[in-house]
Amino acid sequence: MSTADTHALDARRHVHGQTDLRRHDADGPTAMVVSGQGVTITTDDGREIIDGFSGLGCASLGYSNRRLADAAHRQLATLPYAPTFYGRSHPTVATLADRLVALAPGGMSRAMFQCSGSEATDSLIKLLWYRNSARGEPERRTLVSRWRGYYGNTVAAVSVSGQPHMHARFGLPLEGFAKTETPNYYLNHRDGESEEEFSARMAADLERVIVENGPDRIAAFFAEPMQSGGGAIKPPEGYWPAMQAVIKRYGIHFHVDEVVCGFGRTGNRWGSETWGLEPDSITSAKALTAGYFPMSALLMKEDFYSDIVRNADEVGVLGHGFTYAGHPVGAAVAMEALDIYDEIDLIGHVRSVSSRFLDGCQALGDHPLVGDVRGVGLFCGIQLVENKATRALFDPARKVGRLVQDCAHDRGLYLRSIDPDRISFMPPLIIDADEIDEAVRRLAGALDDAWKHLGH
Repeated sequence: MSTADTHALDARRHVHGQTDLRRHDADGPTAMVVSGQGVTITTDDGREIIDGFSGLGCASLGYSNRRLADAAHRQLATLPYAPTFYGRSHPTVATLADRLVALAPGGMSRAMFQCSGSEATDSLIKLLWYRNSARGEPERRTLVSRWRGYYGNTVAAVSVSGQPHMHARFGLPLEGFAKTETPNYYLNHRDGESEEEFSARMAADLERVIVENGPDRIAAFFAEPMQSGGGAIKPPEGYWPAMQAVIKRYGIHFHVDEVVCGFGRTGNRWGSETWGLEPDSITSAKALTAGYFPMSALLMKEDFYSDIVRNADEVGVLGHGFTYAGHPVGAAVAMEALDIYDEIDLIGHVRSVSSRFLDGCQALGDHPLVGDVRGVGLFCGIQLVENKATRALFDPARKVGRLVQDCAHDRGLYLRSIDPDRISFMPPLIIDADEIDEAVRRLAGALDDAWKHLGH
């Protein structure tokens, strides 16, 4: 088919998530990607674009990694599928479970597999309720999370997520999902308020939510170490110590979503290590397989598992699971990805190029469109503002973030714009110093282009 035919077919037949559907119906896909190599993707019109968002935060090893492809092929040729229901298993997933537990922070002892971060979140929510029933606390069902947090798109996961556009018109969130404030210091701090003072206020709001909902009714607090779906929001100084003090005071289960931060994004294997978090459970996905296969893992402690067993004993079986959970190909790819991470010292590489990346991003702060730049490792959020002095945002109808995103695409850089006009910049973890310089140069040009488009 011709390029035009493919674009027209996509516009006519393919329903895209997280997409302006009216715009897509009229204009077709913003890009039709046909291949990738390293940190670069190639579109059907022959354009080479630096992937500044790692696909959707998952392409940690970039594209066309031969080892990952070969691992998938070997597994496909040997055992392309095996169920994990009814006690059945296969060697690769057993080995992967053991390896993940050994790598995880917080004394985890068990792993449960799914196909996506959304499914992992939903699994945890069900198992939290299941566990609390076993403990004689069936009323402990309320889930607390943060506005702008992101934990997936399935019904329960999107309810614990704090993304208003993902709730609107769906009749969501479900009842029993409470929200506390977003730790966006730049936009939300009061005049003269230090980061530590702001963090104390965020912790006080979490305590308010807990008290108002009843501490004995709270099942868990959910959080990403650094919020991704909210626009790469780095926690301010003192935030996590203050928040964890509240969590511990009320004895609340602390679930840490490592779907984006896990496996090196923040310069450590886990975001929990970067900020000293003490999780009671963990979800991971994305870089678990470097985006080469849909797979996620829910990691839990032994006491959590023991409570699950108590209920399963009574029922006769754990009444939960997914057809493709622990898929042999996904497990093989994950094992290979973990090998590669160790062999190339990926975390060491991220640390070695992080200053180049963050310094380049910080230099963009001088641009008249940029109000704030904050990041860690290879993970940076850039806030666009109309007025730098007052931190005033643009009218959402002007879609300035999307304008910058489109200008960057025109210059050969794929980024993501997230409301309110935040640019999330998180390239593949294998990116080198020269590629970082070029990506930042293209982003600087995109900001100039957008500035001119706005009439300056």
